[in-house]
Amino acid sequence: MHEVVGVRFKKAGKIYYFSPGSLEIAGEEAVIVETSRGVEYGKVVVSPKFVDEQDVVLPLKQVIRLATVEDTLVVKENREAARDAIDVCTKKIVEHKLDMKLVDVEYTFDRNKVLFYFTADGRIDFRELVKDLAAIFRTRIELRQIGVRDEAKLLGGIGPCGRMLCCSTFLGDFEPVSIKMAKDQNLSLNPAKISGLCGRLMCCLKYENDTYEEAKKEMPDIGKKISTPDGTGKVIGLNLLDRVVQVQLFEEEQTLEYAFDELRKSEKLTSKATD
Repeated sequence: MHEVVGVRFKKAGKIYYFSPGSLEIAGEEAVIVETSRGVEYGKVVVSPKFVDEQDVVLPLKQVIRLATVEDTLVVKENREAARDAIDVCTKKIVEHKLDMKLVDVEYTFDRNKVLFYFTADGRIDFRELVKDLAAIFRTRIELRQIGVRDEAKLLGGIGPCGRMLCCSTFLGDFEPVSIKMAKDQNLSLNPAKISGLCGRLMCCLKYENDTYEEAKKEMPDIGKKISTPDGTGKVIGLNLLDRVVQVQLFEEEQTLEYAFDELRKSEKLTSKATD
């Protein structure tokens, strides 16, 4: 078991574990830690706790110290400098006639590196751009190509639901989303209705997917013959969320809806009817 604190470097960024060492650290405190990018400023979002060894990446780095007021001012200055760097880099991209879109710029806390995030349709030869930026900023330069989902996460916005984007407010990691999830939930397959601002399938399709999958395992498949209190029929529709089965009766030639729990209690129904 290892004692850790969870640190986040961006509002809805991924949570990284660090060892608190001998420091007394509470939730929401700002700390200074060493990362693969260098010394960084972050917020503690997971109070000290013990986790299993397989849940952490060893060797576990230790929190250097609690952040001070001066550190907060440095972060503010870095953000202002990053805004200026956006203008400079945008002009240089135009000068070099590069087919790329600058999304964001970020300084590391210790100013040892400036990261430029951009999107592009393919690979970009930005070697000359890096040379120009290094001569201007006189520090290490890193250009990082990101996808459309990462772009939406960085820029934020309002989704089709009228709320702020999940990815920019609380989702730390992107999870795979498939068109099968939309089909299982009986949603319209119109891309405009199931896609987010990024143009990809909406992340929220994943939220209730487990519930639909469990219901689908229990309930009979469409097209199966089943016995009901009113006779034998064929399943022609399912409402997985309300657990309702729509059955077309053979003898009476009518369609009726049954609560699945009602059908399951019937002695004539097996858990998964067969033809």
